[in-house]
Amino acid sequence: MTRNKKIIGAIIAVIILSSFLFGGEEKAIKVLSVKPDIRNVEKTVSNTRAGTIDACRRSKMSPAAAGQISVLHVQEGDSVSKGDVLLELWNKETKARVTASERSSEQACIVSAKAERDASRANELFIKGLTSEEAKEAAVANAESSMAACNAAKAQVEVTKASLERTMLIAPFDGIVAEIEGKLGEYVTPSPVGVATKPTLDLIDNSCLYIKAPIDEIDAPDVRSGMKAKITMDAFGEEEFLATVTRVAPYVLDLERQARTVEIEATFDNPQNYLLPGYSADVTVIIDTSKETLGLPTQAIMRGDNVYVIGDDNIIEKRALETGLSNWQFTEILSGLELEDRIVLSVDRAGVKDGAKVELQKSDKDKEEESSNIEITVE
Repeated sequence: MTRNKKIIGAIIAVIILSSFLFGGEEKAIKVLSVKPDIRNVEKTVSNTRAGTIDACRRSKMSPAAAGQISVLHVQEGDSVSKGDVLLELWNKETKARVTASERSSEQACIVSAKAERDASRANELFIKGLTSEEAKEAAVANAESSMAACNAAKAQVEVTKASLERTMLIAPFDGIVAEIEGKLGEYVTPSPVGVATKPTLDLIDNSCLYIKAPIDEIDAPDVRSGMKAKITMDAFGEEEFLATVTRVAPYVLDLERQARTVEIEATFDNPQNYLLPGYSADVTVIIDTSKETLGLPTQAIMRGDNVYVIGDDNIIEKRALETGLSNWQFTEILSGLELEDRIVLSVDRAGVKDGAKVELQKSDKDKEEESSNIEITVE
């Protein structure tokens, strides 16, 4: 037993001696650092799920009547004006009825005009005593009857024209033909009640585009129509498009397996021709802005508004701050920091704590700047 105690004691002594001989100084932790700077800091609200870019006016149209496509006046991608005929079904019979009704109307109105002249002459003769009152009244009644027949014929023309329009697709606004589902000779029918079928033609007004996106119900009270916003799309990387909030839904969406959200809409301030409806997009609504204020990347600020300040000896010190407006990128610093302070950016590194010794690590951005500044000399 005594021998075992001696062995254990010898091992402990060796371990202690090794720690003195080889332990050395505590190894510094490599960290990324950042300094506060003067900038604009915004309080923002962003969507919870990707939104969709859509046109303010978009019409997915099909003819009101069933029939065979006989004329396609446009192709996909064509620009059209309001009132242009885009497509016609077979309608020769209907056009013939329109022509016949117009001729009948013309005839009835010619008869009406003559009856009106006869009534006028009969009234003049009656005043001069050259005709009886019965003859005058008969002429006036005939004129009124002929006028009614003329008006009825005109109404019949409108009825037949309406029937003709049911065989056409007419542009309700200026726009671009996005898609045509039917082809010449194909038979198309209107959608029966309760049965969804693809529209024959899709017309888009791309002069006005907007984003529709959901935001968390907690953020909804801060968002109002008229607020400025920024829109980003995967298709255009980090490019931002200015927009204005035009609608905040007056109700909360309660969908299964999804947090409760409120839908908002924002219209592009300067829509570009290369923007297309259907793009997925994100919207950031600007609630408030502090201009030319001291700002720090939000990543460097820990819970409780604390940061690690790097001293001249590379020992970090935990310091409390007073913060103002904040978003996921930058936070406004009201007090607690100066422009010269160096702040630990990578606060999630193992071993980073109050009193730890650190070594500054160059960021990828710093390395790129150094590489771009290297001069290559060719002899």
